[in-house]
Amino acid sequence: MTNWQSTVAKLRQMQIPAVLVRVDSIVGSTPREPGARMIVTADQIYGTIGGGNLEYQASRIARNQLELGVGDGLQRFPLGAGLGQCCGGLVNLMFENLGRDSDWDNIACEDECIEIYLFGAGHVGQAVVRALQDLPVRIHWVDTRDDMLPTDTAPAVNTICTDTPEAEIDAAAAAGYFLVMTHDHSLDQRLCEQILKRDDFAYFGLIGSLSKRRNFETRMRRRGVDAEKFKQMTCPIGIDGIGSKQPAQIAISVAAEILQVYDRVHNDKQSNNKTANTMGESA
Repeated sequence: MTNWQSTVAKLRQMQIPAVLVRVDSIVGSTPREPGARMIVTADQIYGTIGGGNLEYQASRIARNQLELGVGDGLQRFPLGAGLGQCCGGLVNLMFENLGRDSDWDNIACEDECIEIYLFGAGHVGQAVVRALQDLPVRIHWVDTRDDMLPTDTAPAVNTICTDTPEAEIDAAAAAGYFLVMTHDHSLDQRLCEQILKRDDFAYFGLIGSLSKRRNFETRMRRRGVDAEKFKQMTCPIGIDGIGSKQPAQIAISVAAEILQVYDRVHNDKQSNNKTANTMGESA
């Protein structure tokens, strides 16, 4: 999966014309979901819409569009009879020219980007960033220790050294994904309390054991935090079946959990949109 920020930044800096190919809609079984995309230049392809003959034909059309200066357009691709792919579904692809006047910044993440707020730059935090930074994400990486945050991060990573990390929680975008794994349990607890004051996040994970969770819940309850809020906190973090405490394995487990949550939220949103559209058409 392509890191859109770095790809877009490179192409924009080098002034390389490109065509964005995006899966607009699908019917039946297809290799990729709506929103999947690739960027095609005269001699390179970044990202994928599923490979096979569909991707070959799409890249050929995109390059022809580049060469002839043809405008944007939507094209229909039957995968079975038309392209000889065994999926058998139908894909509608949008071809969009990217030039000097394009809104490159919005192309980078558009509707598939995950906003992650990671607190803690220790071994696990570093491993989490490595596991996530090549996905379509923006990572806001926060720590109180300046010497712990690297200076050569990927374009998707924004490092923030601050004495008031709670303020970063207040400034975070809605529907964000929070991960708390600092070097200080008292700081972890303060961050947890600040996150639980919000009711608009998609995910909140706290690193630690069930014992740590119960201790935090007891302390936060004494400080007036509604016990119902604790249901919104994931602790321990990570998917079931991976019990290793090695940073790299924890990071993979947490990344998988975040992607599971994202898919669930994204699918629910699409389902709600379809229901709303259906109701609107029948009104």
